[in-house]
Amino acid sequence: MSNNESNKFSRRSFVQTSLLGAAGLTILPGFTSFKPNESINLGFIGLGRQAMFLLNGFINIGGVKVLAAADVYEIKNKRFKQRVTKHYKKKGINIDIKTYEKYQDLLARTDIDAVVIAVPDHWHALIAIEALKAGKDVYIEKPLTFTILEGKVLRQTVRKHNRILGVGSQQRSDPNFQHAVKLVQDGKLGAIKKVKVHIGGPPKPYDLPREILPADLNWDLWLGPNPYVHYNKELNPPISLNPDVDEKFWGGWRWYKEMGGGFTTDWGAHMFDIAQWGLGMDKNGPIEIIPPGYKGHDFLTFKYKNGVIMTEEPFDKGTKGVRFEGKDGWIEVSRGHFKASQKSFEPNFNKDSGPYETKIPHLINFIDAIKNRKDPVVPVEIGHRSCTVCTLGNIAYDLGRPIKWNPDTEEFIDDKQAELYMHREYRKGYKLPDL
Repeated sequence: MSNNESNKFSRRSFVQTSLLGAAGLTILPGFTSFKPNESINLGFIGLGRQAMFLLNGFINIGGVKVLAAADVYEIKNKRFKQRVTKHYKKKGINIDIKTYEKYQDLLARTDIDAVVIAVPDHWHALIAIEALKAGKDVYIEKPLTFTILEGKVLRQTVRKHNRILGVGSQQRSDPNFQHAVKLVQDGKLGAIKKVKVHIGGPPKPYDLPREILPADLNWDLWLGPNPYVHYNKELNPPISLNPDVDEKFWGGWRWYKEMGGGFTTDWGAHMFDIAQWGLGMDKNGPIEIIPPGYKGHDFLTFKYKNGVIMTEEPFDKGTKGVRFEGKDGWIEVSRGHFKASQKSFEPNFNKDSGPYETKIPHLINFIDAIKNRKDPVVPVEIGHRSCTVCTLGNIAYDLGRPIKWNPDTEEFIDDKQAELYMHREYRKGYKLPDL
């Protein structure tokens, strides 16, 4: 894809997102463009901390019914059923909520229209692919996949089966980030020379001690395609039903190479995503990735064909966010934060639009996409490209040297060693479908 084509795509996406963001400033839960008697029946797969945030959002959207869920940890199934039943009981609605240990049992239900996937990253691709093949639309948490090849196969599956897939990149539905991207794309900063993105570092090898496995947690199913690692509660934070106590911290699997991508993918899927959007690279990407410490490079560095340099580099006292630097000025944007070289660049609305993990406008956009059979603000192609940037960064970290990438063909250039990172070996019994 040429740069012009990429820019056109990005601007079209920006218009869609901007309209959503404007609505998000005044939108009320329950508002949609649906016909009165229409409804979307949702199932949830993965019921941890993030799923609870998403449940709070989706269950309050008019025209949505939450009917079922699946998790390999039975106490989470019980929490889900209690909360959804209580919610509907308050509304005078009697719904029989079913929960399952195996997500395949949920996918087999013909009354489920779409699923919300909020499992650890190593399960994303396989569950999403099965859901799409079962005729379900999919809302999936970021980062889209664990490997680049998984992303390519998932993208192909979405289009082959003509389903809707939306990615949980809520920042694209945030007026603060929309405003920043519009300034960049409208040329207010002049030609962009550099982008600083601060997210944090790569994952580390798993080093937590072995702990006693809860009796109601199916650890083998939790691992799925992953190589075996022993259990530690930091991977799957404990909860309680009586008293009702949620997770006190995020699942630590994301910080370890065996299961996650560290800050590079966890926060990179948000912040590199904004950088890609602003640069008009939604269907493109960098051509060279250089790890820190290599020949004078202090930071992880991405080079684009148009000459723009992007680094993983702290700014503004370590705020996780994005700083665009152009010929005529700069802006910094993060969650609830905006700074600029000129007062005229400042947004004229409230920068904080509520609890971040329950972005109602982003979730409504997915439901509207299902109803209208059109791509949401963050479709599979965008999710895949943003995820690819993150994964390329981790590959460069691992190899300790530069890697060259062809974003048009999505292949490494003359690098057999890097090619080994396109995918990973699954445990016996699991297989990624052919591309």
